[in-house]
Amino acid sequence: MKQTNLLLCKLFIGTLFWLGSVLVNAEDPYMFYTWTVTYGTRSPLGVPQQVILINGQFPGPAIEAVTNNNIVVNLINKLDEPFLITWNGVKQRRTSWQDGVLGTNCPIQPNSNWTYQFQLKDQIGTYTYFASTSMHRASGAFGALNINQRAVITTPYATPDGDFTLLVSDWFSNMTHKDLRKGLDEGSVLPLPDALLINGVSKGLIFTGQQGKTYKFRVSNVGIATSINFRIQNHTMSLIEVEGAHTLQESYESLDVHVGQSMTVLVTLKASVRDYFIVASTRFSKPVLTKTASLRYQGSKNAAYGPLPIGPTYHIHWSMKQARTIRMNLTANAARPNPQGSFHYGTIPINRTLVLANAATLIYGKLRYTVNRISYINPTTPLKLADWYNISGVFDLKTIISTPTTGPAHFGTSVIDVELHEFVEIVFQNDERSIQSWHMDGTSAYAVGYGSGTWNVTMRKRYNLVDAVPRHTFQVYPLSWTSILVSLDNKGMWNLRSQIWSRRYLGQELYVRVWNDEKSPYTEAEPPLNVLYCGKAKRPL
Repeated sequence: MKQTNLLLCKLFIGTLFWLGSVLVNAEDPYMFYTWTVTYGTRSPLGVPQQVILINGQFPGPAIEAVTNNNIVVNLINKLDEPFLITWNGVKQRRTSWQDGVLGTNCPIQPNSNWTYQFQLKDQIGTYTYFASTSMHRASGAFGALNINQRAVITTPYATPDGDFTLLVSDWFSNMTHKDLRKGLDEGSVLPLPDALLINGVSKGLIFTGQQGKTYKFRVSNVGIATSINFRIQNHTMSLIEVEGAHTLQESYESLDVHVGQSMTVLVTLKASVRDYFIVASTRFSKPVLTKTASLRYQGSKNAAYGPLPIGPTYHIHWSMKQARTIRMNLTANAARPNPQGSFHYGTIPINRTLVLANAATLIYGKLRYTVNRISYINPTTPLKLADWYNISGVFDLKTIISTPTTGPAHFGTSVIDVELHEFVEIVFQNDERSIQSWHMDGTSAYAVGYGSGTWNVTMRKRYNLVDAVPRHTFQVYPLSWTSILVSLDNKGMWNLRSQIWSRRYLGQELYVRVWNDEKSPYTEAEPPLNVLYCGKAKRPL
């Protein structure tokens, strides 16, 4: 009997070791990076100027990953200023500590480093990263973050024959981020950019493919100020994905991509063998800035020629109508093996409505931008640290209210409190004559409605409650409104900001605290062991 019990005990222990090794081996793969951020000299417009490099690259290195990969980035800051990178569109499930904005992270000081670690949990698609601090993004420090699906997940299109990434940015020829920041600090409006760049260059960029084959083009607007229109001479584009969601594969001759947004299209090379213009041009700007690259068919002996394909310029309603045609593919798999359309968002009662109105104003005689009359200022203590450690005096949940009111504007640290799992309607009201672009960290939201004028509850009759596309960045047209519906199921402190960087720098942002009183690793991770402390937040003993 004793020998039998001993044998059973050994078998039990052996089984535990085996299960442990299986679980360890089954962990999703890790991808490790070391990035050094420095100043450098480049000539994107033909004139040498200072830019921000990552590992000596402009734009920064691309991350090519697969759904659920774990990303570890050791970032070494060799600038003369504090610095952070944010991962635009990465949901940071349970880990707002890794979001890389001043509301969640202490900045990485000069000549020091900090290591980000996060998982690309249940996400696919075309994303970007960029500097979130100050106006650094105007000098570079941006790059591509492409998330491919796992092999076990089918796509609603045949595997393309190639994959091209295009990062379109607006650019200033004779001003660094410090020059732009100085002008904004003095109360000046951000000037019109001098040009557009594609992948950091102004000319000579060529993408090569074979006649008859189909290629994926990932297009992101990584600029700081201007919407763009994207098109390819003599070719149509089939839209397949927007910021992590498969779309109905409508055919387009051109597509608007607003600041901070990303889209993926398929292009089949059906034309004759030669080069064709790839065109990006600004929208709603005077003058219109245009930049070209080339699509080259293998064997081509002819450079691109002929008139550029015509794109829209000031046509607001054209863009709004196009936005309404972008719809989710309800029959496609998502990052997990379940239909994207299984979440029937249109049948869920709205728990709460937030109406957020942007405005330009003067505070103490200088230009500032506001949300519901509050121009945001960053406290020295990150909001997330203050919230986690119950540090008083950093923010007040009564600073901003959830609907616009009349009265003078003033400075404040705006935080809106939302209970975990609330289903929220957010209306962006734009009473200005310039287009806006809003981004929300930590989630994707259904862009259900666009309209002119002032929003009211009757506008809900116009909402797309069936197949609106979930995305992280939302355009709001001049003198118009945009509505989104979002299930706030990711606990944390999340930045809701203007993607137009001068507006964000001068106050057009706030934070959404998604919270409940339960502390559980299933809803939110503990602070990472390497978390930085600053302001009133001190490292616990």
